[in-house]
Amino acid sequence: MKKIGILYGRERSFPPAVIQRINDMNVDGIRAEPVQLDKVGQGLNPGYSVIIDRISQDVPFYRAMLKNAAATGTAVINNPFWWSADEKFFNNVLAVGPAGVPVPKTVLLPSYEKPTDTSDESFSNLVHPLDWQSIFNYVGWPAYMKPHDGGGWKSVYKLRSPEDLWKAHAETGQLVMMLQENIDFTSYFRCYCIGRKYVKIMHYEPRNEFLDRYNCHHDVSDELMQTMHDYVIQLNEWLGYDFNTVEFAVRDGIPLAIDFCNPAPDADKFSVGPENFDWVIEHAAKYAIERAQAAEPGKMNLTWGKFISESVNGGYSFGR
Repeated sequence: MKKIGILYGRERSFPPAVIQRINDMNVDGIRAEPVQLDKVGQGLNPGYSVIIDRISQDVPFYRAMLKNAAATGTAVINNPFWWSADEKFFNNVLAVGPAGVPVPKTVLLPSYEKPTDTSDESFSNLVHPLDWQSIFNYVGWPAYMKPHDGGGWKSVYKLRSPEDLWKAHAETGQLVMMLQENIDFTSYFRCYCIGRKYVKIMHYEPRNEFLDRYNCHHDVSDELMQTMHDYVIQLNEWLGYDFNTVEFAVRDGIPLAIDFCNPAPDADKFSVGPENFDWVIEHAAKYAIERAQAAEPGKMNLTWGKFISESVNGGYSFGR
């Protein structure tokens, strides 16, 4: 029997629904359940062919456990080694490079406060002050400042001037931030991507109240929808994520990827709505079963993105 485990925290709609859907499919030799751990020993597999990870971004213990599970044969969705290394600023770098997907102009900012156990001498290679005028000319106003590896709209600021930036930056402590061009969009979309092949493009309005953000419809061409579909696949192929969301802001007919590092994306029925919820449950279940069927006990069953695979094989170059 191959077991599919769901690792989760406070979620109460997605985990039981995907477990039930997998089991209702009644695939011979495959069962799903919540992950149960009574010990984590080095080199000991927890007994799951597949684990869908929904919580390790908040619980370091789980992230370490998942790396051990992956190293001993579990197919973890998403790859915990890559997830540990990835962050949003690098996502943008990859997008404008090999993935070939438009993104807002973005710059990285050093933290306002020095990291613990560092001093001025730790920053001998950083010019002080930064070339702020060049940065402002490049990004423009208004602009957004957000953590380079954050999520959930935490510590996100909309800024209209250098004075706004100085004030907001002083509130961010040791967070490494990025300053990003504001996109004055005419339509906005949030897209699920599962298995780097199943794509659900959802009409979305981030300016609405939380529960009304999916209650909208944007009148756009089939060509634009296909472009976004292709961009979603391209980004996830390069990033190596098997369960992710990509958000696009459309300006002058061009979809710009705004946020595409969401390896534990919101899949709560209450917020995404019944139709989107049913789609993600169906395709998450289908993909998890595919991975379980392909898993070989004791072997490496992780997936890796093109950035890793092509770099290892010597075929990657920026701007190709």
